[in-house]
Amino acid sequence: MDKKMIAPHIDELNMALDDVSREKICIELERLLEYRVPLKEAKKTLINKYSSSGYIKVKDLSAGLNGIEIKGRIIDIDKKSVSVQGENKNIFSGTFGDGTGICSFTCWDDLSLKPGDAINIKNAYTRLWNNRPELYFGKRAKITFLKDAEIPNTDKIAHTNFKKLEEIVPADVLVSSVVIIEEMYHRELIIKDQELVVIEGVIADETAKLPFTSWIGLGTLDIGDYMSIKGAAVKMFRGLPSININERTTVESIENTESIPFTMESVKKAGSPVSIEKVLEKDGIFDVTVKGNIISVRSGSGIIERCPVCNRVTQKSLCRSHGEVECLMDMRIKAILDDGTGAVHLMLNRELSEAIYGKSMHDAEKIAKESISNNVVFDDMRKKLTGKYLAARGNSSRNEFGVSVVARSVWIPEDDILENIDRLLDTFETGCDE
Repeated sequence: MDKKMIAPHIDELNMALDDVSREKICIELERLLEYRVPLKEAKKTLINKYSSSGYIKVKDLSAGLNGIEIKGRIIDIDKKSVSVQGENKNIFSGTFGDGTGICSFTCWDDLSLKPGDAINIKNAYTRLWNNRPELYFGKRAKITFLKDAEIPNTDKIAHTNFKKLEEIVPADVLVSSVVIIEEMYHRELIIKDQELVVIEGVIADETAKLPFTSWIGLGTLDIGDYMSIKGAAVKMFRGLPSININERTTVESIENTESIPFTMESVKKAGSPVSIEKVLEKDGIFDVTVKGNIISVRSGSGIIERCPVCNRVTQKSLCRSHGEVECLMDMRIKAILDDGTGAVHLMLNRELSEAIYGKSMHDAEKIAKESISNNVVFDDMRKKLTGKYLAARGNSSRNEFGVSVVARSVWIPEDDILENIDRLLDTFETGCDE
């Protein structure tokens, strides 16, 4: 990887690992990248290796860190009773912040901590809990109480932890931001036999878009309005954050928007395509555009059956949750998209599959019926689509099988193809002249 491209990541690691020289970080990061370790994993490896020799910040927390040292302030803490190997035990959990982010924590012992305490923790560790890295420590950790002036106060941490949407990381539990409402709709829920109306939609800034849910009314705020949110909760699902607005969140409408660097028109546009290598560095990205070649059409593509109750794919009219059902027919494409920097699973629904495959589901069912096999559609898809150059826009997320992009739109970037042809012709002509 080009040194200019990794320079910002070296700067980030240098700040997180205060006692490790920039030169050493640079050498080790380049070595890991030479062995084709993904950038995100390479950074995590170095933080895990050297974090015991210096402080780690909340924004750099990831699951699986051991023996780390961190300082910050207890924002809130509650005592809970849990069952451990059949015995009841009191644990203490809450939120912890340092000015770079706010994370959840669990303390396994009564260390007389209370909200507002500024502390330094040595020999802490992290584990994945509720789809996010959580900080853990107990009596084996060394707790030092700090002077108040050393750490921002609780209100400042909780309500001025300002971040652009792109900067929100899995460890964050509370954030503040300035955004525009791109999509907004109301949904009725029944919780504990009570009807509740929640507001859902999409918020955006110049860096990213994220889904949001508001459990409180938003007054006159509507689509296209700018708002300031302070102390909003962050929820994680498969690495993709969503913003939750509740009674503890401060929401204000912004009237003077002259200094805000984004508009409804600018956030509506599809972002520039992101290299798949960048997509693989994150656990999830909301509304990302990628492009590349289909190098494989995977099994499970073509004509499929779904359960009419839960929409799961069925096998021989059997649903894992609802048993034998009268299935609904559907069509999809599961492909591997590669752009030379990496590869992702690309998922296309019926509408997008029909557009790219060039045949409707009715046509596909007719082919399958004539051949008495659904496999003929899958085979035809492989033959027609393998090698096709595509651009897709949707959400990426990570699971145990890797990173997938569930597309909302897909197209053939014809302009890019023409540019590539011109570039190849120029290269060929230059080679002939020489």
